[in-house]
Amino acid sequence: MANDDRSAGEVVIAVLTYRRPGDISLALPRLAAQATTLAAGDRPPATVLVIDNDPAASAQAAVQDIAGTLGPGLVRYAHEPRPGIAAARNRALADAGTAALLAFIDDDEVPSEHWLAQLVELQQRTGAAAVVGPVISEYEHEPEPWIQAGRFFRRRRLATGTPLTVAATNNLLLDLDQVRALGLSFDERFGLSGGSDTLFTRQLVQRGGSMLWCDEAVVVDRVPASRLTRGWVLRRALRSGNSAARVNLELAAAAAPRLAAARASSLAAGSLRLLGGAARLGAGLLTGSTAHQAMGLRTAARGLGMASAAFGYVYSEYRRK
Repeated sequence: MANDDRSAGEVVIAVLTYRRPGDISLALPRLAAQATTLAAGDRPPATVLVIDNDPAASAQAAVQDIAGTLGPGLVRYAHEPRPGIAAARNRALADAGTAALLAFIDDDEVPSEHWLAQLVELQQRTGAAAVVGPVISEYEHEPEPWIQAGRFFRRRRLATGTPLTVAATNNLLLDLDQVRALGLSFDERFGLSGGSDTLFTRQLVQRGGSMLWCDEAVVVDRVPASRLTRGWVLRRALRSGNSAARVNLELAAAAAPRLAAARASSLAAGSLRLLGGAARLGAGLLTGSTAHQAMGLRTAARGLGMASAAFGYVYSEYRRK
């Protein structure tokens, strides 16, 4: 169970942003409302921390203008000029200071009414090192049938309290005392490729921390038209496979025999996915099945990402010009 002394500590909502002034302007009032609602009940005080990952600090003026309308001390701004989302996540860990809990949410997500309160309640009731909530996609326009058939935006839903071994930071609450005790931070080698949250949460569980699902703490991901293309969803599948395999290799890197086995496993698993996906694509072309075509290509792209990681290839989805 959670420590009663700690339960009174501050909660920080961390929202990372990079050159999306419209999104952060929409997000801040919603997140400030979450913080205010939490503090109004018999719960810890909460604040919002914006991490601007643009070297030009492009969000600063907008954040400070909005913060001035939301009440003193409710919103803080921090500039992290080092490129990569892992650096921004680490800045959030550092700037949370002595807070008890840190909640990560994306700047293009909309939290449900009691999102933060539900994450905090489950953490305080169980003493979990991390609590994870679901992400539901809403689209700027309806995806084409091929993307729908491929289930590219389908995410998991689980019963509240289900233990997890891996999670993303798009809806994640961390107990900072436990994070510090476990010696965790985000690996900045994954900053431009993605996957630092996968590695972080897997290490959290491997080092003895518990991570639980909270199905009521929903956030809605607003998917722009630029991501509703076949090229984008297939590149994301490739990147997901590549970063997942790289995380496996990193976790095995402490011992040379384990690393060699991990490389062989990534190559074998990736090759099987690549071949299986190609076979499913072929079956879809023969039968006219859109689902088999889309899911076959999705499987093949993920397999290619996994197999290429075994040879040291890094797909940097977030690389900057």
